[in-house]
Amino acid sequence: MAKALAAKDAVSTRMRSIRRVLWIVLVLNLAVAAAKYVYGTVTGSASMQADGIHSVFDSAGNVVGLVGIALASRPADEGHPYGHAKFETYASLVIGVLLLLAAFEVGSSAVAKLASGSYTAEVTPLSFAVMAGTLAVNLGVTTYERRCAKRLKSEVLAADANHTLSDALVSVGVIVGLAAVALEFPMADPVMALVVTLAILATAWDVFKHALATLSDRARIPEEDVRAAALAVPGVRDAHRIRTRGTEGEVYADLHVLVAPEMTVKDAHDLSERVERAVEERFPNVAEALVHIEPDDGHVD
Repeated sequence: MAKALAAKDAVSTRMRSIRRVLWIVLVLNLAVAAAKYVYGTVTGSASMQADGIHSVFDSAGNVVGLVGIALASRPADEGHPYGHAKFETYASLVIGVLLLLAAFEVGSSAVAKLASGSYTAEVTPLSFAVMAGTLAVNLGVTTYERRCAKRLKSEVLAADANHTLSDALVSVGVIVGLAAVALEFPMADPVMALVVTLAILATAWDVFKHALATLSDRARIPEEDVRAAALAVPGVRDAHRIRTRGTEGEVYADLHVLVAPEMTVKDAHDLSERVERAVEERFPNVAEALVHIEPDDGHVD
């Protein structure tokens, strides 16, 4: 019971931490999006507007993440005995879809400007000041969110950090485009908007790749590492059929442990609990380890 309560408290603390990070990033993304889009609209810069739209989708991704974390925080129930952690992964997938929509919006606008030959961007010193300021905010947010994602092993934060990094890279491209416009190459503005589109698509692919790894039950911990943790427990002769799955922050592990054939049921049960504790202590992201005891009689099941 104590073990279950401790695990539940750890999950709740992790979810609260992720939620707090998402709220902070949401506020910053909204400020950045407003600055870029409003000034891009005033000056007629397609690339600045595109970058602003990208930042808006960053904010929408934060909202999706908050909803996903709220669902993922719900405790296990009869219908979901393993809990609701994968809702965090589903939220990552929605962020990926939002990125695809953003790519379509940005790309179609750029193509329309190129097709019509309508280049209306006006470049002023304030244009560069706005982009440089928002770029600094994006880089700061990316660094902060990546550190939190690593510490909390959060798929949503990792996906959102990559999204924000792409926004920063896009901002660099926009600055280059504005410089080209200032040098009397007006076509550079919508061309850089197309570069923005490619960056968004690349980010979407990365988000989908990581989310599908979880949904396809990809192994989360190397088999040899789990075996080493089990073999460190006195009485364990070997371990095999080792499997891990789940989200990066909430992993479920099961393994078969070979013990002396003459071991009593009680001793074998006590040993299995020690192995479970050893695995969970060695890998803090393991929410539950399940050990199956087998007699070491020379036969492998």
